[in-house]
Amino acid sequence: MTASSIRLGPSPRARAVQVLRDVLSRPSGAVGLGLVAFHVLLALASPWIATHDFKAVDPTLMLTAPDAAHWFGTDHLGRDVFSRTVLGGREALLVTLVATPLAVLWGGLLGIYLGLVGGRLDDVLMRLVDAFLSLPWILKMLLLIVTFGTGLAVLIPTLAFFYGIPVIRVARAAAHNVVARDFVLAARARGHTPGAIIRRELLPNVLDALMVEGAMRWSWMLLAFSSLSFLGFGVSPPTPDWGLMIADARSYLPIAPWAGLFPIVALSSLIIGINLAADALAKAVGVDRAQKAPI
Repeated sequence: MTASSIRLGPSPRARAVQVLRDVLSRPSGAVGLGLVAFHVLLALASPWIATHDFKAVDPTLMLTAPDAAHWFGTDHLGRDVFSRTVLGGREALLVTLVATPLAVLWGGLLGIYLGLVGGRLDDVLMRLVDAFLSLPWILKMLLLIVTFGTGLAVLIPTLAFFYGIPVIRVARAAAHNVVARDFVLAARARGHTPGAIIRRELLPNVLDALMVEGAMRWSWMLLAFSSLSFLGFGVSPPTPDWGLMIADARSYLPIAPWAGLFPIVALSSLIIGINLAADALAKAVGVDRAQKAPI
C-alpha cells in the first residue's frame, strides 16, 4: 500500500459534516454550538431587536430598575441596558472573527515550517517565542495600543499578532508528529520544495489541531478584547461593548447590579459556549489538548 493511498479519505466537505455531527452528538458540543450560534444571530439581528437608541441619554431615568419599558433597566446615564447588551457583542465578534483566522494562519504556517526544517532557525525562533510568552500579555498589548492608538485598524492586527505566537508552538508540535512519516520522506526524496511539502503533506495532517487551537484562541481573544475595553483601550464610548459596560457599571453594582450583570452574563455565556464547542471539537477530531510541544 502506497503512502498516498493511506492518506485517502473523505472529501473536505464530507469530513466537515462528519465532524459537525460528532460535535453535535456530544452534550457539551450541542450546548456550546447553540450558545455560539445564539450570540452570532443576536449580533446580526440586534439592530432590529434593540428597543431603544443605545446612545440616548436620559438623566431622569438614571439607574432605573428593570420594568416594562426597560427590560434590563438603565445605566448611570439613563441609557437602556437591554439595547446596549444585545448590541454589545457586535464589535467583539467582528474583531475576533477577523483576528482569529489571521492568528491561526500566520502562526500555524510558521510553526509548520519550523517543524519541517528544524535546525538553528528553529532553535533561535522558538527561544524568541518562549521569551515573548514569558511576558504578561496585557502589558505587551497595551504598549502597542498606546503607541499606535485604538480602533479596529489597530486592534485586529494587534490581537492577530499576539495570539498567533502561541499557535506557533502548537503547529510545530503537530508538524513534528508528521515529518518523520514515509510520505513526507518520499516527498523530500522526490525533491519537493518546503512550500509544496507543507501544502500537500503537512497542512492536511495538522489541520485538525489548528482548528481546535483556533477555537480556543477565539475565546481568549474575546476575553482580551473585553479586558482592553474594560481598561479603556478598546472601543470608544458611546459604542455599546460588554467590557465597556462592565467598566461603567462597576461603581454602581451595590445599588444597581443589573447595569453590570447582564453584560457579564452575555460575555460569559459566549466564552463558555466557545470553550464547550472547542472541547467537543477536540474529542471529535482526536486532538489531545494536553499534549506538550517538543522543546
